[in-house]
Amino acid sequence: MTGKRLPTIRVTEGELPPYVLLPGDPTRAALIAGRLNSSEELAKNREFHSYRGTYRDVPVGVLSTGVGAPGAAIACEEAIRAGARVLIRVGTAGSLQGEVKDGDLVVALGAARCEGTTPRLLPIEMPAMADPDVALALWQAAKAQGARVHRGTVVTMDAFYRGTLDLGLETFSQAGALAVEMECAAVFCVAALRGARAGAILAIDGNALKASTGEYNPHREEVRRAVELEIQIALEALALSAGGESGRNAFHR
Repeated sequence: MTGKRLPTIRVTEGELPPYVLLPGDPTRAALIAGRLNSSEELAKNREFHSYRGTYRDVPVGVLSTGVGAPGAAIACEEAIRAGARVLIRVGTAGSLQGEVKDGDLVVALGAARCEGTTPRLLPIEMPAMADPDVALALWQAAKAQGARVHRGTVVTMDAFYRGTLDLGLETFSQAGALAVEMECAAVFCVAALRGARAGAILAIDGNALKASTGEYNPHREEVRRAVELEIQIALEALALSAGGESGRNAFHR
């Protein structure tokens, strides 16, 4: 490689393929890498663990972002410099709606920016939106897999556990937000700012209104199965859209 090594993710410019999956958890990054052909580890630094390989002959990169919008923003910035053009967050979220059950999946179409990172990058009036083609590919792949899947707005929030102040989750629930998580807004905003395209698929691992008071256990079989399924869906979405039946790349206009 001829590029320089990036300071935080420790990947060299040009090392990442155009298509990159972004789990938060480094363990999930390794799990995704295990699904790839010719998988190789690129770098490990802090929470940022990276791999690359192929899936259905499509070059795919994997990069964990850690917890929260600051790390996700750094990961996206440097991933784009390393070659990423399509970024898909593969994460977990807490439900804000009764019909969004544990083990369900959510394709995020947009994210409320209730975190401290993106207001320093873009005016708050600028929405955090998923790329429509990426979101559609995830939705179609999820339906093809027979997943219990929803699509709509999610909330990206820095705080997880409630303190003396109300986190406002009931208000977002009443407004129709499907779930709350900690990274989507950063991924969507950085991608838009740097000319990349982004989407997200999320596995529901509990009720957010209960989790904020400490009632939270994501280490259950139904959640594990949902994470496994969302990984498969994300990979299929990349493969189908990158090649397509006619060889046309649906992610590039």
